[in-house]
Amino acid sequence: MGMTLEEIAKAVGGEAAGDKDLVITGINSLSDAGPSEISFFSDRRYQDNLRTTRAGALLISQKTDGFKGPQIIVPHVELAYARAAALLAPPASRHAGISPEAVVHEKSLIGKDVSIYPLAYVAEGAEIGDGTTLFPGVFVGEGAKIGKKCLIYPNVAILDRCIIGNNVIIHSGAVVGGDGFGFVRDGAASIKIPQIGIVQIDDDVEIGVNNCIDRAALGRTWIQRGTKTDNLVHIAHNVVVGEDTIIVAQTGISGSCHIGREVIIGGQVGISDHVKVEDRAMIGPQSGIAKAVGRGEVVSGSPAIPHRLWLKVSALLPRLPDFSQRMRQLEGRIEALEKCAPAAGAPGSGHEAGKE
Repeated sequence: MGMTLEEIAKAVGGEAAGDKDLVITGINSLSDAGPSEISFFSDRRYQDNLRTTRAGALLISQKTDGFKGPQIIVPHVELAYARAAALLAPPASRHAGISPEAVVHEKSLIGKDVSIYPLAYVAEGAEIGDGTTLFPGVFVGEGAKIGKKCLIYPNVAILDRCIIGNNVIIHSGAVVGGDGFGFVRDGAASIKIPQIGIVQIDDDVEIGVNNCIDRAALGRTWIQRGTKTDNLVHIAHNVVVGEDTIIVAQTGISGSCHIGREVIIGGQVGISDHVKVEDRAMIGPQSGIAKAVGRGEVVSGSPAIPHRLWLKVSALLPRLPDFSQRMRQLEGRIEALEKCAPAAGAPGSGHEAGKE
């Protein structure tokens, strides 16, 4: 099953040039695409591939004579590629109904057209929305709620009372609602603070592989609409992440932080507890955030400083050993000059006592 070039053009907001009735069945790279597939061109480094590609059609920002087949002219090639790929990608597999090898409590509430694979577990009082898929090994705790058309991939744990919105994707191995890391010291002993809040994940969020999103000590840990997290992200208790934020792999966000909307957080970032990162800020990879980041600020480094300053600092770092050696040499020369210079008030210095 495929789509005509004209149908794809309308769906991605582009204009078709060439055979508008050409049926496209898939999307692929310039080097690997076949005659029934569409490809895309947005990087001049791949100019030569235009002449050799076997792709049936092309997404491009300006019509080119370098490619002889049909083209879809779009203002934003990467965005058009993403939309076309979503249209042409094969749908996720679904088990037909509820497997008899799944454990679904009789007092749970299961919506229409729900797919539950073998070895999934749905506890008492849980709710699963229409069209949602639970893959093998998924655990849904007591009173947890999952919205409509969600994809919950293998071995995901959604623990008691947590709330998942509609059209949410949670990838394998993620744990939603594990206890937050809360302890009070009593001498040498660590006394656990019960974590009695929840995690709430709003609509259209995607959670990466092996994420850990801790339940709140009180209230909720809240991931707001449209946020996307990469693999191996940790979000601690009572964190709030604003809408349409992107969090890249291996980032750790400590407890009670507030992350604004449309923030971009690079890989391996560490954010200290109770820090506020305001809307549309950007944090470079491997940064350490110990204090607030203002609206629209771009920071890097550990501790983080303005990104442009960090670029200058990082450029100097390899030269520090040379600077250190030169400093020692200068200090030696100054010390030698001081030893050779006549002492103030000594004969011949011009500053003997009473002499003008």
